[in-house]
Amino acid sequence: MHRIFYLYTFKKNCMKAKFLLLVFVVGLTLPAMAYDAFGHRIVATIAYQNLTCHTRHKVDKLLGKHGLTYESTWSDDIRSDSAYAYSYDWHFQNLREGMTPADIQTLFQNPTAEGRHLFFAIDSLSGSLKKNKKDLEALKFLIHFIADAHQPMHLGRAEDRGGNDVMIKWFGKDIRLHQLWDTQMIEGHNFSYSEYTAYLQDKFAPRKKEFKQQSLPQSVEAVYLVRNKIYAYNYTNLRAYTYMYQFNDDLDEMLYRGGIQLANLLNEIF
Repeated sequence: MHRIFYLYTFKKNCMKAKFLLLVFVVGLTLPAMAYDAFGHRIVATIAYQNLTCHTRHKVDKLLGKHGLTYESTWSDDIRSDSAYAYSYDWHFQNLREGMTPADIQTLFQNPTAEGRHLFFAIDSLSGSLKKNKKDLEALKFLIHFIADAHQPMHLGRAEDRGGNDVMIKWFGKDIRLHQLWDTQMIEGHNFSYSEYTAYLQDKFAPRKKEFKQQSLPQSVEAVYLVRNKIYAYNYTNLRAYTYMYQFNDDLDEMLYRGGIQLANLLNEIF
């Protein structure tokens, strides 16, 4: 009897160990998406809080109350669906070195000049939503893409795929430069997305009017300057805390700008 109980316990523990090992391996292989979602939720929540009453009512009717925030990651969620394969290149716009504000304005005015990427998506989807204010997919794409336009590495160099081919050492781990700006920088604040949103609303309240008066191309010009600053940084013997100290204000401004520009666009459309 004792032998049977021992064998049962041994098999049970082996199965449990195998399950835990499987969970661990899967955890290592899955992409880290949680904090990427944080950035999009922050931008969307700032936008929601800056919508006019009329626009908020229209958006809530389409997406549900606070749906602007909840649907902000939809465009990433559907990337594994082959039916949306066409949208892969819409998440980024590779920008050349040494572009002037006039160059960026020209690219916005001719969004297919360098392929159908982020600027094309924003332009075409905005047009679609203006024509049909019930175009749910266009709205959900725009929520996401205005945020992408304010993540500096989504405006990165073609030759390194927006920092995806640039490996750096971050707190002893090898990560991609793109990942640093998608995930780790936001994670370093240790905020929930609602706490981070409140913090940014307070921090940039004195500059809110300034940001609201800027056009989307003007806001993207500011993102491009931060992108250049990121690329110019010397990543040899990178000290993470020093890096965060030097770039946290830039990160905060990009998130806030994204929220204000999304609100501006939706207020204009609706």
